[in-house]
Formats: sequence, C-alpha cells, structure tokens
Amino acid sequence: MIATGLRFGIVCSRFNEFFVSKLLEGAKDCIVRHGGQAEDIEVAWVPGSYEIPLVAQRLAASGRYHAIIALGVVIQGSTSHAQHINAEVSKGLATTGLKYDLPVIYGVVTTENIEQAIERSGTKAGNRGASAAASAIEMANLMRQLPAAK
Repeated sequence: MIATGLRFGIVCSRFNEFFVSKLLEGAKDCIVRHGGQAEDIEVAWVPGSYEIPLVAQRLAASGRYHAIIALGVVIQGSTSHAQHINAEVSKGLATTGLKYDLPVIYGVVTTENIEQAIERSGTKAGNRGASAAASAIEMANLMRQLPAAK
C-alpha cells in the first residue's frame, strides 16, 4: 500500500470534534506512514456529519484528489436521529463516489455511547480514521490500475 503521489481530501465534522480530531490525526498519520506527503492532504471542516456529503461532492468535482475521506462521529441518543443522519451521509457519499468515479471513503464512526466513540477513535478498537485512510490508499491505487471509465 503506497500513498506516494496521491492527493487526499478529508471532510471532518466539527460536531464531536474531540473524537473527530483523533480520527483526523489517525488518517494523516496513516497516509504519511505509507509514503504520502502532508501537503497532499487537504482538510475541510463542516458543522456536523449531515453536511459531509455536500463538501465531499465539491471536493470530488474539483478533480484534485485521488480519494476523499469522510470523518465524523455520530453517537446514538434516545431518538432515531442518529440513524437518519447515518443513512443520509452514507447514501450521499456513495452517490458522490459513483458520480465522480472516485473513492469516497466512509469513516464516520457510529456508536451507541461515548465509551464506544473513545474506543474507535484511537484506543482499544483502533482508530477508524487510520483504517479509512488505509482504504482510501488501497482504492486510489486500485483505481489507477483499472481501465478508465468510458
């Protein structure tokens, strides 16, 4: 898995920023550890996870990136609000990837509680930002190898 020469756009949710900043650190670290350059990573912050797909689409439309990574943390509350957010974000990101023939990686952590958010943003369960970046690197390289879309 090599990130040399690849450019990444990362969209981060400011809501639950404490956790999202840890995901972002993990993503950047993964890219650099695999040969990518810090200056080839551009980060855009949005108010919440619901706003991620719009900015991911704008980054994809620019043609400047080999992959887009979406990072956020949605913690389930006492209503079904989190489920609706997650469904819309995942649909929006999938649509963008297909529309622009570009890897758009879902790195939004969805948890039932704060403890799970802590675990997935760098402790027991690893760092979901790092694993999203690893997927982005792998997919960007795979897309380079496949025949171009007609």
